[in-house]
Amino acid sequence: MNQHYIGLMSGTSLDGIDAALVWFDHQENGDRPVIVAVRYQPYTATLRERLRAVCFTDTINLVEYGQLDCLVGQLFAETANDLIEAAGIDRQHIRAIGSHGQTVYHHPHGQHPFTLQIGDPNRIAEHTGLTTVADFRRRDMAAGGQGAPLTPAFHRAVFGSLLENRVVVNVGGIANLTCLSAGSDSGSAGFDSGPGNTLLDAWARQHLGQAYDPGGEWGDSGQVVESLVSQLLADPYFARPIPRSTGQEYFSMGWLQNHLTGHDLPAVDVQASLLELTVRSISEAIHRFQPDTREVLLCGGGVHNRALVRRIRERMPCPVVTTACYGVGPDWVEAVAFAWLARQTLAGLPGNLPSVTGACHPVVLGSIHAPGTSFRH
Repeated sequence: MNQHYIGLMSGTSLDGIDAALVWFDHQENGDRPVIVAVRYQPYTATLRERLRAVCFTDTINLVEYGQLDCLVGQLFAETANDLIEAAGIDRQHIRAIGSHGQTVYHHPHGQHPFTLQIGDPNRIAEHTGLTTVADFRRRDMAAGGQGAPLTPAFHRAVFGSLLENRVVVNVGGIANLTCLSAGSDSGSAGFDSGPGNTLLDAWARQHLGQAYDPGGEWGDSGQVVESLVSQLLADPYFARPIPRSTGQEYFSMGWLQNHLTGHDLPAVDVQASLLELTVRSISEAIHRFQPDTREVLLCGGGVHNRALVRRIRERMPCPVVTTACYGVGPDWVEAVAFAWLARQTLAGLPGNLPSVTGACHPVVLGSIHAPGTSFRH
C-alpha cells in the first residue's frame, strides 16, 4: 500500500492553509511520520476578511456560506497541487488527502451539538485526482463526543513515551493540550485550555493595525494587570472538568470587551494581560490535570511568540521544547495529524480517543470522497 499522504489544515487564526506531504515509516514502536515536503498558503486579505465576517457568528448569509465553501475548497485543492509539484512526486504514490477544512462554528454543547467546517472536499478530490478524506469531527459528535480535539490520538502515537509523562501544547487560535502518561498503553487526556493567539491577534489588529504582535514584543513591553487577569481566569470555562472544547465563538472580542467594562487601561497593558492569560491558562491546566509532567512539547503558531514561550518556560518546573525535537516541526504538527487521520480512516481504524472527546466509543472518522478521473491545476 502506498504510504504517502497529504494533510491540509487551516486553524482558527484564519491565516491560511498548512499542507504537508508525509510518508509513514513503519518501526517496531509504531509508525513515525517523515515529512517529505511542506507548503504554507496564506489567505488573501479579501478572503480572510470574508471568513472573519462569517466565522464564529450566530447568523450567516447562506449564499456567502456556500460561496466560501467552494472558494476555500478550491484553494485547498490548489495548495495540494502546488505541494505535489514542488515535491516532484508522482500522484500515484499518494494514497489520499486528509483535509480538516476551515472551522466556521463549533458548538459542542446543548441539545443538538454541532460543528461546521467549510472547504468542499468534492472539489479537492476532483481537482487533485486524489481520494480525499474530510469532515472528521461530526462522526465523533454522532457518537456523543465533542468532535474535538482530534489530534491527541496522533500525539499519543508519535510523541508518547514509555518512560515519562509528557504534555503536547498546541498554541493556535485556541490552545489545546494532550496529556500523555508514560507507557505503551498510556492513557491520554486532551482538551482546550482556553485562548491561545485569538485574543492577542484580535487586540493587535485593533490597536496596531497588524495581523499579530510579532514575537510578542508589544505585549511583553506592557504591564500585566493582575486584577484583569484574575477576572478573566474566573470565567467558568477554566474550571470545567474534561473533556472540554471551545472556540472563538466563546473567547471572542465581545467576551473580552465585557470583561474590560469598568477598566480604563492602556492598550499595551491589555495585551500584556492577554499574554498572561494564555500562559497561565496553559500552565495551570498542566498542573491541574498532569502535575507530574516531565516534559512539555510546544507546537502551533504560538511557538513564534518568544515572550509567550519564555513565560511558559518560567512557569513550568520541567523542560519545555518544541516538537521539532521529535521529528515534526511545530508549524506542521496539525497538518501531519490530518494526514495520519486520513490513513486511519482508510485502514478502517478509529481516529478519536473517547477519553478525550467524550464519545461513547472509538469510531472511524470522516467521509471519503473518490478521486476525480481528471484533474486541473
